[in-house]
Amino acid sequence: MGDKDVNGSSTINELLSMVSYDQWVLVNPSGVRPSGRYKHAAEVVEDKLYVIGGSRNGRYLADVQVFDIRSLEWSNISANMDTKSTKSDSFVSDQAFPASAGHSLVKWENKLVVVAGHSKESSDTVRVWLLDLETNSWSAVDTSGKVPKARGGQSVTLVGSRLIMFGGEDNSRRLLNDLNILNLKTMTWDLAETKKAAPAPRFDHTAAMLGNQYLLTFGGSSYSTCFNDLHILDLQTMEWSQLESQGAYVTPRGGHASTIIDEKWYIVGGGDNRSGAIETVVLNTSKFVWSVATSVMERHPLASEGLALCSTIVDGEKILMAFGGYNGKYSNELFVMKPKPINSLQPRLLQSPAAAAVSASVTAAYAVNTAADKSIEIKHPDESNMRGVQFEKTLNIEIKIDALNAEKKILVSRIEDARDEKLRLKYNLEEMNNSYDELVKELQSVRGQLAAESARCTKLEAQIAPAKKRLESLSSLEQELEALRREKSQVEEEIAVAQRQRSGGIWQWLTGAENNLEE
Repeated sequence: MGDKDVNGSSTINELLSMVSYDQWVLVNPSGVRPSGRYKHAAEVVEDKLYVIGGSRNGRYLADVQVFDIRSLEWSNISANMDTKSTKSDSFVSDQAFPASAGHSLVKWENKLVVVAGHSKESSDTVRVWLLDLETNSWSAVDTSGKVPKARGGQSVTLVGSRLIMFGGEDNSRRLLNDLNILNLKTMTWDLAETKKAAPAPRFDHTAAMLGNQYLLTFGGSSYSTCFNDLHILDLQTMEWSQLESQGAYVTPRGGHASTIIDEKWYIVGGGDNRSGAIETVVLNTSKFVWSVATSVMERHPLASEGLALCSTIVDGEKILMAFGGYNGKYSNELFVMKPKPINSLQPRLLQSPAAAAVSASVTAAYAVNTAADKSIEIKHPDESNMRGVQFEKTLNIEIKIDALNAEKKILVSRIEDARDEKLRLKYNLEEMNNSYDELVKELQSVRGQLAAESARCTKLEAQIAPAKKRLESLSSLEQELEALRREKSQVEEEIAVAQRQRSGGIWQWLTGAENNLEE
């Protein structure tokens, strides 16, 4: 389990010859490596891996990095603005390509198409850019029609000459689950109207196409949870369905990357806001069964959010390439894996599970009645009787098919009711989670205030203790002062008495003297 660091390989062929299937290999490239980043976009064109933009330390990037798959060498190109475009002049403007993250990248004709993404340059609607690989020049496209609102973290999938964009997060941090289609020939947007319950609003999910008819979406994030649900959209009927997959349990995740090789949908990385997903999981799209191709250690660069994953063919060998991501630090490592080839005789199943179940039921019913017809033919060799019996059996088959269709409608209705109830409960749970998060934040704030008040009370108590001691000493001083005052009063009284006594003796002497004179 895990990955190997294969040193000394100067070409991709030497590197691939040294590793086994379903094992990630750390590439030791030459040239100046790109800076670590996440939420970038990548695409392979003619033995070259193009990496555009991304985010690092809160800063958006606008560079174009190129990895030569044959020589294992990194380089970068200085793409200029195309001011002399002669093709589709009515759609092209001369604005500079902005540093972006959370955008999508798709190869179309001889160009790379960059769709949406977050940037410091504000825009109310989704912006589209073209990188001409022949001239290495950028051009901004002025699209028309029902242009969707600006967003990042959406999924964009190419079907013929049309791009299908689902979900994302707008500039107001509102989650989306709308479906928009861009005609690359006319650069015209259209808002698709879908039937039945669409996946819940989300961003940082992934999507893939099956047989140019079915759009698969997996996982993604909301503000309170991550998803591990699998949905499918029939582009002919525009009906959404949620698939009940089997096999290995796939943990909820957002910010993962994915790509399809043959009938296998490979999903790498992502996380649930607490830890990164260490398993490289594979969905067998013919049976909708999950399995684990390989695993890495925790905190491994591949157990990151916002990484990019591409697939290509080198001399007949199909390979996966993963670059970048963030799991506490920004990665600029490049990994390669040879997926195990599938059995070419394995049957494909490009239809919804409900349709497959009905088809299997009808086939089984037809087989049973066919066997009954054969036994009747043996017992009734008469041709007219055989035709009558055959007609009766055919009628019975049609009746059974009608009964199966009626039962199917009932089951589909029940499934839809259950899905609606599940969606309602999911929304209620999400609201409860949001309320719980707000209450937790409020509780933490109150706890902080209580802690601050407790600290202040402790400080006041420490200040009051000396004051109490001083007050206690002041009380004793007051008692002493009162005693002194009483003593003073007594002394003053004694002095007053003494003075009166002395004054009384003089008057008595004077009175006696006067009496003597009179005599």
